[in-house]
Amino acid sequence: MASVKGQGQGESGVQMRLNLERPSPSPKPSPQPSPRTPRMIVSNSNKSLGISNSGKALVVSNSGKALVVSNSGKRMDQAGKKKYVKQVTGRHNDTELHLAAQKGDVATVKQILAEIDEQMLKTLSGAEFDAEVAEIRAVIVNEVNELGETALFTAAEKGYIDVVKELLPYTTKEGIRLKNRSGFDPLHIAANQGHHDVVQLLLEHDPQLTKTVAQLNATPLISAATKGHLAVVNELLSKDPSLLESTRSNGKNALHFSARQGHADIVKALLAKDPQLARRTDKKGQTALHMAVKGVSGAVVRLLLQADAAIVMLPDKFGNTALHTAVRKKRAEIVQELLLLRDTNVNALSRDHKTALDIAEGLPPSVETVEIKECLTRCGAIRANELNQPRDELRKTVSEIKKDVHFQLEQARKTSKNVNGIAKELRKLHREGINNATNSVTVVAVLFATVAFAAIFTVPGGDDQSGTAVMARTTSFKVSFISNAVALFTSLAVVVVQITVVRGEIKSERRVVEVINKLMWLASVCTTVAFIASAYIVWGGIIDGLQFLSL
Repeated sequence: MASVKGQGQGESGVQMRLNLERPSPSPKPSPQPSPRTPRMIVSNSNKSLGISNSGKALVVSNSGKALVVSNSGKRMDQAGKKKYVKQVTGRHNDTELHLAAQKGDVATVKQILAEIDEQMLKTLSGAEFDAEVAEIRAVIVNEVNELGETALFTAAEKGYIDVVKELLPYTTKEGIRLKNRSGFDPLHIAANQGHHDVVQLLLEHDPQLTKTVAQLNATPLISAATKGHLAVVNELLSKDPSLLESTRSNGKNALHFSARQGHADIVKALLAKDPQLARRTDKKGQTALHMAVKGVSGAVVRLLLQADAAIVMLPDKFGNTALHTAVRKKRAEIVQELLLLRDTNVNALSRDHKTALDIAEGLPPSVETVEIKECLTRCGAIRANELNQPRDELRKTVSEIKKDVHFQLEQARKTSKNVNGIAKELRKLHREGINNATNSVTVVAVLFATVAFAAIFTVPGGDDQSGTAVMARTTSFKVSFISNAVALFTSLAVVVVQITVVRGEIKSERRVVEVINKLMWLASVCTTVAFIASAYIVWGGIIDGLQFLSL
């Protein structure tokens, strides 16, 4: 049978020790448990009971008045009894280790971890004993409560360095980076609380912890700078100087936050690392000076201006300079500090067309408002409508010039469009003219070829009985034959060129037309010569006879 024995109940929880006894084994030997008996975790939260099997330890947890016990699968003595490590849970389902860490009770922490050795000493030995104890310690140390916090997180938050030292060797790499529901890990929460010794110890254990971020991309440096923990800031920067460039999701860096909170020592330390940090802007275009003038620390404003006085002129994306922001926040002393700088433009305009004096006049009546107005007036501040009378005229003139230029450009565009249209039409007419001329030349060339071909087979002077031309040996016949042949071949060449030429390129077509014209002139001349020679053959004898008769 199993029996439960409980003692010492309090408000935060109940400490109990659970002993489970089984009847002695029968004479027949029963098999011993496997070295890899699964781990069982039993959690009882008021009305529910959950069991998880994932290893070698058995953990029973009762939330509210909770009980957590751990047991190794090999933990069985000769009497057949199993012994368990006691744990306690509290309001947030904290284990006994969480409660000890909250109080900084190092002795209790050591006792909880030592009980594991005591309960397993009789069952295991050597390397197997050490491995089993280390595994169970890791499970207990890395256990989280309902807030997602380990005992190490709790000790780091409270700044109990001795407890952190005791728990750190048993914390896994994942456990030391584990974040609670607020997005903080042990290093981040220690930096946020300003526990320098804890931060130093954690960074010595794992220097890469500086890279971790919480919600909204906040780094440990940003959290420490916001809270004004100088020693922590210096420690973090010594381990990782690149943290200076880290920003939250809104674009603000550590200097922005420390300047807003008025931590002059933090601002000085950050600017000593990188003076150009004063010019970094967030997603709204605000520098650290914009943030500083929202606060009340004149020392921070002076530190920023000493690093780079020109930042007083830098506007945010709404056109507000540091002076605009200081006036809007009614920081009279800071306004006076800014007006002492020669780089300050007292009449700078914001995007909504307001000067610092316009903003001051829109503030509710107060002593600070009156003081700010007097300071601005003494330094020559005026309203936007007074400042912009000449500018309105200039703007009007520029507007008219722009209108005239636009009209001229529009007219030039229309003229260019018309010229392009005329040129396109001319090119079209020219192409049509070339096509018409080409077609006409082709017709004439075919005509010349036809006439020349027919003239060759119509022999002038007739044939004898053998079919030979009677006038074949005369000079006029030879001239007629050669001229006819040249006219025929020239005309055929023109026809072939016209048929095979590729259309589309005006320059090429022009050259083809020029060559064709010359060939046509040659064909015309040859046809004329052939005609005269043939006419002479036919009519030459008749003319000679007529001359003889006249005599």
